[in-house]
Amino acid sequence: MKNLLKTIWEMKTFLLLWSTQAFSGLGSAMTSYTLVIWSYTQKGSALMTAILMVSSYAPYVLLSIFAGALSDKWNKKATMLVCDTMAALTTVVMLVLLHTDRLQIWQLYLINGVNGLMNTVQQPASEVAVTRVLSKEHYQRVGGLRYFSSSLNSIMTPVIATAVMGIAGMGAIVAFDLLTFAVAFLVLLFGIRIPETEENGEEQEKLMASVKKGITYLKKEQGIFGLILFLAAINLVASIYDAAFPAMMLSRNGGSEGHWAW
Repeated sequence: MKNLLKTIWEMKTFLLLWSTQAFSGLGSAMTSYTLVIWSYTQKGSALMTAILMVSSYAPYVLLSIFAGALSDKWNKKATMLVCDTMAALTTVVMLVLLHTDRLQIWQLYLINGVNGLMNTVQQPASEVAVTRVLSKEHYQRVGGLRYFSSSLNSIMTPVIATAVMGIAGMGAIVAFDLLTFAVAFLVLLFGIRIPETEENGEEQEKLMASVKKGITYLKKEQGIFGLILFLAAINLVASIYDAAFPAMMLSRNGGSEGHWAW
């Protein structure tokens, strides 16, 4: 028991950051879930629903190698705060368009693209931030907690989202998303200190030089490059399923948001 309390105390900064970010992730996932439902009910097109996912993940594919290099140069806490703020602003824009009956599918593609870009830049900064608020002996625990929160959000998102959407409508879900953002933002701004290492000559190198170094590393480490390609192939197959499944469920006789939650 004493060791457990000692571990919790040593990880308190990470636990605060992890819990609030996971809470914010739940709100974002609920919004994404309801947008898929909304887009299909508007157009009845599985292709348009799939493009929502494509517009979210395209920045990851196209810009991840640059995002990591940029994250190395920027202040990690400031990067996370700015990216979260930009993502929240797009959610506010979407909420305004929704309440004024001006929300269009193409606007959602643009909004998802901006969100995907912000997540692409924020993710490497967040990964580095975790290593700076923890000692190496706790890294394995961090991986377990992150997988736990990700899996829990995957399970809870459709259940909570359909319940809230059925009772209060899509606007309430977006409001919950903004609430979770505010909690995570304020905790990160005022309650989390992320140490920054002193810049040296290597960190001052130009962006393209950093990118080239990353590509050279992948060429040298064929095993890691092969693993990346393998995971990409798995994600491609999973994405095909994710794109088709919502349309199949919602198009069935008696299909509804509640059925999809199950």
